[in-house]
Amino acid sequence: MEPAIVLSISVFAAVVAITALSIYTSFGPPSKQLNDPYDDHED
Repeated sequence: MEPAIVLSISVFAAVVAITALSIYTSFGPPSKQLNDPYDDHED
């Protein structure tokens, strides 16, 4: 395989992995530990 194809696939895989981790952290079980700064300072 050409180095450009390997690099492209690697970058694509990294972007997909980071996106999946972000969605899991935002909406999955770890989201219960997240704080909403706007709820902390209600007026």
